[in-house]
Amino acid sequence: MLKGKTVLLAVTGSIAAYKAAGLARTLTKLHCTVHVLMTQNATQFVSPITFETLTQHKCLIDTFDRNFQYSVEHVALAKQADAVLVAPASANVIGKFANGLADDMLTTTIMACPCVKIISPAMNHNMYHNPIVQDNLQKLRRFGYVIADPAYGMLANGDSGDGRMPDEAVLLGYLLREIQCKKDLAGKKVLVTAGATREPIDPVRFLTNHSSGKMGAACARAAMLRGAEVTLIAGHMETAPPPFVEVVQVGTAQEMFEAVAARAQAADIILKAAAVADYTPAGTSDSKLKKSGDMTLALKRTPDILQYLGEHRRAGQFLCGFSMETDNVLENSRKKLTGKHVNMICANSLREAGAGFGTDTNRITLITANGEEVLPLLSKEETAHRIFDAILHLQNA
Repeated sequence: MLKGKTVLLAVTGSIAAYKAAGLARTLTKLHCTVHVLMTQNATQFVSPITFETLTQHKCLIDTFDRNFQYSVEHVALAKQADAVLVAPASANVIGKFANGLADDMLTTTIMACPCVKIISPAMNHNMYHNPIVQDNLQKLRRFGYVIADPAYGMLANGDSGDGRMPDEAVLLGYLLREIQCKKDLAGKKVLVTAGATREPIDPVRFLTNHSSGKMGAACARAAMLRGAEVTLIAGHMETAPPPFVEVVQVGTAQEMFEAVAARAQAADIILKAAAVADYTPAGTSDSKLKKSGDMTLALKRTPDILQYLGEHRRAGQFLCGFSMETDNVLENSRKKLTGKHVNMICANSLREAGAGFGTDTNRITLITANGEEVLPLLSKEETAHRIFDAILHLQNA
């Protein structure tokens, strides 16, 4: 995933330094080249040998250390880096960065890095909220540093507050957002719908479908990684929304329709991946009929969101719909392409192994006015990237 990428992991004097070892290991497992820089204070919490064993690179501490098997100078290392992550970042090192101080190997190297720099503050919550520390963080933001806000929880001294270093997965997410993908969607606004709507019958029951939201979430994540500003309108989902996207939670088909309609005109690309319940209960409880001991409901059709989007599509906007069928997949999907006035339909079959609801893979056919492209069985994230590849190709044609 990160083959060919280089990350400088800077570790400073905080009890949270031990967490950086797990992150270093995860990055190397993703085939990333990791160089670790430590302050002298950090070595009081974690041995440099730990990082050297995990990364297979010498841990850099002393600016004037010449005990190298190869020549490494701070400027050369800075040029190699695709991203810098300072985790944990103490109040001391934050103050140095904010005021241009470079008095050791860590600060000197990072000061020379032209790449993105991510700072993860970790300290006592009173220290974190000290106005001087907050002013330094604001200054770093103005200079283009990315600040990973600390987590709330129990701190080393037993207090609870928002000074904890975030979990490894959170910090990995910051790095992936910056370096995993080329930013070919930068400047684009992408709107994605995902998940199943739920139509209440009474206070206990509801009508719904089997949509897990996994495909829509994968599309939102892929767009985010490629630099887009992403809004995810989510019904019920069996997977967590990706980080760094705006999530609008909805329940019913009407709520999803209203949320989409309110945001559609601002979007450059819209992917309607949600499986909206086709019908909702009509009227009041008077519409319910008892028949052979079973409940029969009078139903009304829900808004056709894709049809609405196609009829109100503005110039230059790209609209992609998803079509899940049990029979005549391509024929029915082609009808949706023209009948709903969309640019592309992603078609798949519930009868095909590895596709359909709840799976982690998908096998789709991309249908456009120019023809069809059959994709192999892929993970949903790989499928999402192939969809955006096709969208960009059509837009640039």
